[in-house]
Amino acid sequence: MRINGRRWRVAVRAGQGRPVLMCNGIGARLELLEPFLDRLDPAIPVIRFDVPGIGGSEMPRLPYNFATLACALGDVLDELGYPETDVLGISWGGGLAQQFALQNPRRCRRLVLVATATGMLMIPAHPRVLSKMITPRRYRDRAYAAAIAATIYGGRLRAEPALAQEILHHHAGRAPGPGYALQLLAGAGWTSLPFLPLIRQPTLILAGDDDPIVPVINAKIMHRLMPDSALHIYPDGHLGLVTRADDLGPRVAEFLRPEPE
Repeated sequence: MRINGRRWRVAVRAGQGRPVLMCNGIGARLELLEPFLDRLDPAIPVIRFDVPGIGGSEMPRLPYNFATLACALGDVLDELGYPETDVLGISWGGGLAQQFALQNPRRCRRLVLVATATGMLMIPAHPRVLSKMITPRRYRDRAYAAAIAATIYGGRLRAEPALAQEILHHHAGRAPGPGYALQLLAGAGWTSLPFLPLIRQPTLILAGDDDPIVPVINAKIMHRLMPDSALHIYPDGHLGLVTRADDLGPRVAEFLRPEPE
């Protein structure tokens, strides 16, 4: 579809009722979450998208930030005819999901935050992890992506390098180019820490106990600050939404089920 005059790649899974809008991690195409999608109740409509400059979405005319991107997501929902949505955000997409919930309290019913934190004001990863995250090389070089997967993603990928190659199949070797830099720029200086108490939507926070990118203490801080949140810590790493899809898919579906009338 075209949003603000630019082409966006959007995937919609039909279902019944309110959809869940999925916001992906930095540099990742919408295919990353397919294993999770396969384990999510098929009755739930799902909207996925490539961030401008990533995958099949055109580069924007101007750089964006989380606030302007959240506005654009409202335009996506308008085009699709959905007045209200649930929102799931993983990693970088968790920041976007928080911003969308703050800006659109009447359009966002429930919020799922996975392996994410509060932006610039957070308990950071180890410098050796950050040094590997800052470059998109893992998207250009499949061998490199698999080699560093244990260090930056943790969890099952520490012991299962073949699984890392399988998960990264849609991403390694497909360099995001300038779009990756725009995503880094969008998060520069952004933090949700002061406004977390203002997010009143019921929120499910999912965090891995072995996540090198987002240490689990960040999820505990968010849980303390968000007035209507539940915290679930799973035994895995940063990509637990994919590697533990059999467990987390039904858990998220249960959280998103319509409230009884």
